[in-house]
Amino acid sequence: MAFSELLERVGSLGRFQALQAVALAVPLMWLTTQNVLENFSAAVPAHRCWVPLLDNGTAPASAPGALLAVSIPPGPHHGPHPCRRFRHPQWQLLAPNATATNWSEAATEPCVDGWVYDRSTFTSTVVAQWDLVCDSQALKPMAQSIFLAGVLVGAAVTGQASDRFGRRLVLTWSYLQMAVWGTATAFAPTFALYCLFRFLGALAIAGVMMNTATLLMEWTSTRARVLAMTFNSLGYSFGMVLMAAVAYGVRDWALLQLAVSVPFFLCFVYSWWLAESARWLLITGRLEQGLRELQRVAAINGKRAAGDALTMEVVLSAMQEELSASRAPASLGHLLCTPGLGLRTGVSTLCWFAFGFTFFGLALDLQALDSNIFLLQVLIGAVDMAAKLGTLLLLSCLGRRPTQAASLVLAGLCILANALVPREMRPLRSALALLGLGWIGVAFTCVSIYTGELFPTVLRMTAVGLGQMSARGGAILGPLVRLLGVHHPSLPLLVYGAVPVLSGLTALLLPETQHLPLPDTIQDVQNQSVKKAAHGARGPAVLKSTQF
Repeated sequence: MAFSELLERVGSLGRFQALQAVALAVPLMWLTTQNVLENFSAAVPAHRCWVPLLDNGTAPASAPGALLAVSIPPGPHHGPHPCRRFRHPQWQLLAPNATATNWSEAATEPCVDGWVYDRSTFTSTVVAQWDLVCDSQALKPMAQSIFLAGVLVGAAVTGQASDRFGRRLVLTWSYLQMAVWGTATAFAPTFALYCLFRFLGALAIAGVMMNTATLLMEWTSTRARVLAMTFNSLGYSFGMVLMAAVAYGVRDWALLQLAVSVPFFLCFVYSWWLAESARWLLITGRLEQGLRELQRVAAINGKRAAGDALTMEVVLSAMQEELSASRAPASLGHLLCTPGLGLRTGVSTLCWFAFGFTFFGLALDLQALDSNIFLLQVLIGAVDMAAKLGTLLLLSCLGRRPTQAASLVLAGLCILANALVPREMRPLRSALALLGLGWIGVAFTCVSIYTGELFPTVLRMTAVGLGQMSARGGAILGPLVRLLGVHHPSLPLLVYGAVPVLSGLTALLLPETQHLPLPDTIQDVQNQSVKKAAHGARGPAVLKSTQF
């Protein structure tokens, strides 16, 4: 773990770290908009069947209500039926004593000529563009699942690619992918191509998330790690608010897709300035490049003399033990089979799953809350900001393990409590939902820091990639749980609450990593375990009295 000493020489919390944190946080804001984009771009507007009597341009404007009543049967919510129309106008319904029961299902037919959409909120959405309603309504969640599956596949590939080719190179490539495929999505001529382009863009999302966190962690000292990672996670919170603001101003789905994709071209350009992780370069044997990055950071931090004093001999002397230990190749098998790593891998992966399952299950269907989706998006972002700022205090005072366990358990309890609140008490239900999402935000910040500290440099990105895969697997399953509501309205909430509670209790099996330097090799992890065991076996001092 001698890299920490080299980092202190060139500056572990200086101008370079501040500039790096800002440069990495800005793309995260725009990345968050991609995650929650379909709350707005794929919103389902109010709709009804197209009928000649009303919509061929010849209907008189004096009695639209009467013409609607004889053309469209009433729907389940007392408005016009969204998926059926009368085969022929039912003029008898205009009689003074006529009721809605004066027609039969046989007198209706599906919307064979298309639909008419309410465009008062959104001028255009994906749903209205390709008629993803009625018999085709399952295509909207399918598109969402395809997108989340793309993130899962990206996490599977990116983790090992970053451990092999470098953090900064994969991050730069991910920015370009998001820009190109996000822009292409706005011009997709068919729904199939829309899903394909969204999938290809999603491959890069995991690369941005994972490499951003790892670069910050590997260029920051132990004492400032929590501050840097909390600032990093605030980028997601600001992104929630940014999404609401952009969507409020841009009501056309294609223009909205462009607005949240084009900024990644700028991110791609300036990402070439970012420094590669010197820790990774040295551990993987790229000594000359690692030395150059250290000297460059020293110059930015105003420590040019200390950077010039660094030579290859100094680096080799400081990193001799790590370099010899890292010669053995590390792979995914080491995460699962190495003593001391298998348990960490299983539990941290479960914590990632609980985050993805609960957050995406609740936050990607704002329309189901029957409220102002713009305001709800802002409130989720504001609560998330407050929660993550509170994470600074919790991680400093309680440590990683208690914070991880408590945040997941409390999030689950808030969601379970919502299952007991009557639906008529809408303010209380909304408050409990926001509080639960706030604790999920704390859990995300903690697991992002905790995972990086639990695993060595040679396997860190592979471990983070496995966690991201688990989170996206949970995200894919999360929305499907809402289908359980047909059996009982409270059943989805019971499942959403039980998963984080059980995962939080399991997190108590992990070791505490507060104030410990980042491990660089598998041997470093095993040495930590040995030291902890020796410290526990030593026990309290006992004074013995000897009688002569």
